[in-house]
Amino acid sequence: MNKTEHPEHLKMGEHSGASGVPQPRLIAWEVTRTCNLSCVHCRAASMDKPYPNELTTDECLKFLDDVASFAKPIIILTGGEPLLRNDIFDIAKYGDTLGLRMTMATNGTLLTRELVEKMLKANIQRVSISIDGATAESHDAFRKVEGSFEKSLRGIEMLKEAGLPFQINTTITRVNMDELPAVQELAESLGAVAHHIFLIVPTGRAKDLKDQEIEAAEYEKSLHWFYEQRKKTKLQLKATCAPHYYRILRQRAREDGEKVTFKTYGLDAVTRGCLGGIGFCFVSHVGDVQPCGYLELNCGNIRKTPFPEIWEKSEIFTALRDFSRYEGKCGQCEYIKVCGGCRARAYETTGNFLGPEPLCTYQPKTKSRPGKVAN
Repeated sequence: MNKTEHPEHLKMGEHSGASGVPQPRLIAWEVTRTCNLSCVHCRAASMDKPYPNELTTDECLKFLDDVASFAKPIIILTGGEPLLRNDIFDIAKYGDTLGLRMTMATNGTLLTRELVEKMLKANIQRVSISIDGATAESHDAFRKVEGSFEKSLRGIEMLKEAGLPFQINTTITRVNMDELPAVQELAESLGAVAHHIFLIVPTGRAKDLKDQEIEAAEYEKSLHWFYEQRKKTKLQLKATCAPHYYRILRQRAREDGEKVTFKTYGLDAVTRGCLGGIGFCFVSHVGDVQPCGYLELNCGNIRKTPFPEIWEKSEIFTALRDFSRYEGKCGQCEYIKVCGGCRARAYETTGNFLGPEPLCTYQPKTKSRPGKVAN
């Protein structure tokens, strides 16, 4: 995966199937919920124990067949910790033979040169490593395991030696927000190709971090800072669970006298903030399909229903693709097609996944009622 074809971007208006429904461009697949860490912000509250009823190898391969039958998205093998699954490289290699672009999200602490070699043989195209603090003290406090920072850095060094592209992911809370510039500098010094920041969503263990959640004004400020880094770093930057960034990008570009085009802003110009159910979805360790890992609404199970049918016919996905159904100021906002608000944060706060994004300071200037997502 190179910088011009990044997995978490959806080029809007393209890639529709014969049914006219936008095709999935990215699938995050929780191949196991077992994890060797106990991170304070974990969406799944994963623990170092076996979880019952996880998809079998045959079920995993069948899922990949179903996906490849109608689309060629990027697959993120995630968890939990995907390296704790014994058949993970068989799964990765099989997906690659189907023409799917296989990537992996790992905490990096278990990496060895032997495992990195297996990644290369399976043609895993990029690896993401989570670094949530610029020092061992702050990162290990997040990860709840002493020594995890140094182990992750050793894993990163092995990836670098092998020539396997990697990116750094950072979950942002009030506690580590001030470290964001230092983490970005660390990502640069390590040789990462990208730095992704994740604005915390209160699900799983993160529900216990209410006092660490960034307030709306701080949220806005951090995204303005992130925008300003575009011209200061060679890293590919991506704000995740922070759809407001795509509104801010357009506001700042206008102030700078620039037009937001593919030529001037790359893929940021042709994607949107919240992709849940539009170009992205999440599949759990037991086969449940959700719009994203944080929006815990079951849209179907791949053991019972073929994935293409879930993707195309889920009532929840259909609702997410129809912007005229969004409520509150999100439904009235002129930036809805490029932002959309975090649907998971709206759901956790209001109980309505089509409700307004609670951490947005912007007041719409129009009362537009946009229709369905472009096909």
